[in-house]
Amino acid sequence: MRIREALAQGSADLKFADILSPGLDASILLAHVLKITRTELFASGTKRISEEACASFCELVERRCSGECVAYLTGKKEFRGLEFTVNPSVLVPRPDTETLVEAALAISNEQGTISREQLAGNKEQLTEKNAKVVVLDLCTGSGAAAVALKNEMPELEVHATDISEDTLEAAKSNAARLLPEKNIYFYPGDLYNALPDSLCFSLIISNPPYIPTHEIETLSPEVRNEPHIALDGGVSGLEIIGRIIDGAPDYLHNGGALLMEADPRQMRDIAALLEKRGFNNIQLYKDLSGSERVIGGRFEK
Repeated sequence: MRIREALAQGSADLKFADILSPGLDASILLAHVLKITRTELFASGTKRISEEACASFCELVERRCSGECVAYLTGKKEFRGLEFTVNPSVLVPRPDTETLVEAALAISNEQGTISREQLAGNKEQLTEKNAKVVVLDLCTGSGAAAVALKNEMPELEVHATDISEDTLEAAKSNAARLLPEKNIYFYPGDLYNALPDSLCFSLIISNPPYIPTHEIETLSPEVRNEPHIALDGGVSGLEIIGRIIDGAPDYLHNGGALLMEADPRQMRDIAALLEKRGFNNIQLYKDLSGSERVIGGRFEK
């Protein structure tokens, strides 16, 4: 069988299974099997593939038709120019989370500028150590947000937690492979309970579980195959978010910020929770589709 024939057959099978992007998915899976790029794949349409490669491709197409996501089938997913290793223990990085990273970069840059100005003016006898912007990523998953932040702003001190030790091992592995010379601190455990004593942060970010329990069964098969612990936000969808908001002031420097990704439908309720806990300067950040995807506020002590 030739490459173009395999692509046509794979695309047809995926389309019949109601996969939203059959051509794209087929090309990613076949390129993965052949260990070439998609550009090389399309440039080699008349090239024949081995029976073994054809069988491997057909198996992946069948698994995709049954609801497994492409990222789990290939074991990788690109996020902000970095290729993350993923497996069924982690939530697959999504473009929506780029909004969280971009908001975090903007706030970190602002905080870093203020710290440098204070340091230069010797206000409050600041030192280089306590002038550093320190970031905490709760529910880090694959480590996508934490690693992307450290990659794009190496001067940040980045810490990350996750309740699942398997998930945290995947995040550690990604950090070690993608940023071998840039240290990120990882802690296993439930939100703030995972942290050592005395840690305090300039910024806390999180892409927490925020889907109401009753809605999980209505999601697409590929999303339902992702770890439920990373999806299930309790009856209201706000159980974890509420705990993050409630605990954040104890771990933020004066004027520190909290940023969270959530469902656009939840933003009004989250804003109310932030205000009740004493956060101010509450802001919403829109994703590429124009939906309100990230919410944040600052806490003055």
